[in-house]
Amino acid sequence: MLLSVVIPVYNEVAALPSLLSSLTAALAESDLEYEVVFVDDGSHDGSVDLLKQMTQHDRRIRALFFSRNFGHQAAITAGIDFATGDAIVVMDADLQDPPELLPEMLTLLQMGYDVVSAKRITRSGDSALKRKSAAFFYWIMRKTVDERLQPEVGDFRMFSRRAIMAIRQLREQHRFMRGMVAWLGLHEVIIPFHRQARVAGETKYPLWKMLRFAWTAISSFSALPLRLSMLVGLLVTLCGVGYGGYIFTAWMMNMTVPGWTSLVCLNIVFSGTTMVAVGLVGEYVARIYEEAKGRPLYVVADSANLPTERATVEKAVVLPSRSADRSPAYEAPDYGAVTRAS
Repeated sequence: MLLSVVIPVYNEVAALPSLLSSLTAALAESDLEYEVVFVDDGSHDGSVDLLKQMTQHDRRIRALFFSRNFGHQAAITAGIDFATGDAIVVMDADLQDPPELLPEMLTLLQMGYDVVSAKRITRSGDSALKRKSAAFFYWIMRKTVDERLQPEVGDFRMFSRRAIMAIRQLREQHRFMRGMVAWLGLHEVIIPFHRQARVAGETKYPLWKMLRFAWTAISSFSALPLRLSMLVGLLVTLCGVGYGGYIFTAWMMNMTVPGWTSLVCLNIVFSGTTMVAVGLVGEYVARIYEEAKGRPLYVVADSANLPTERATVEKAVVLPSRSADRSPAYEAPDYGAVTRAS
């Protein structure tokens, strides 16, 4: 059995040497046949050059290089698209996902599971804010997206061939891999592990990016925000009807006093509610528009050590590898001496 290890990379030049050393040591001890597929997501810190050096020293190391930053989820998608293994595991490049767990995950996969997911029971090196925000993120995801989403389970997962074939069929523009795996409803098992601190570099998911990621997940997998806006609109309408009843009663009792405060407050409430609802509708319409354009999920500008170039990958642009481009450089033809008419 060939195991493909898919690793998205974005500005991880400091972590790559330690990652490769730990990964090869763990796989060598288990005597596994493997390939490592690095997907560079538009790095600008020297990761590209280091990855190219790695591919020159070991043919089992393969690399894809995006033309620009397309995002972590697109990088995972590309790795799964180009991996050739019978089983595929996705892990981060910062060694927070321990390679030593791979043999145990593969054993569980061979027992008949389609997905083996690693669940973090501790988060070493993370601040209290990071842990609280992560817990809130998973709570929101389970309540609004899919209750089958496992808490504290990220993208560190191993997939069987059946699961890979299913995931490759999902080509939506706004991707949330965890939600897609939960939506498929495949036979899944959870394996706990202690998450260590990053070996080097900085986190690629600060609080603001986590919030944006959460919104992408919610709006891509659920119409709950639209339904909530409708409920808020009904609630505000009921409040307006109640306030109208109060004004009518005060008018009947000659207790009305001309003023602008109540009018201004009501106008702010109703206008704000309307704008929020319109904004939510606009967000969903924008996503429909982006899906309707059918643009590629990513552009592979270069590659290294790929056995075959899968130019037929759906919704992806795969340019020929620079190393495979042997077209001669352009040379201007010799037209001889040119004389100008006087």
